[in-house]
Amino acid sequence: MNEQELTKRLEVLRSEHRDLDAAISALSEAGQASGYTDQLQIARLKKRKLRLKDQIALIEDTLLPDIIA
Repeated sequence: MNEQELTKRLEVLRSEHRDLDAAISALSEAGQASGYTDQLQIARLKKRKLRLKDQIALIEDTLLPDIIA
C-alpha cells in the first residue's frame, strides 16, 4: 500500500474505533437504565476495538517511523 492508501485506511479504522466506543457506551448506559447489560456483546465490541487499535498503531508506525537521532 502506498502512503495515500494507508492514510485513507487509517481514517476508516479511526472512524470505526470511535463508532465502537459510542456503541459500547450506549449499550452500557442502556443496560444501566434497564437493569440488564449484555456483557458478552460489550466484551466482543471491546475486543474488536482493541484489534482496531492495534491496526491503527501498526499503520501509524508505518507512516511515521521512529527515527533515532
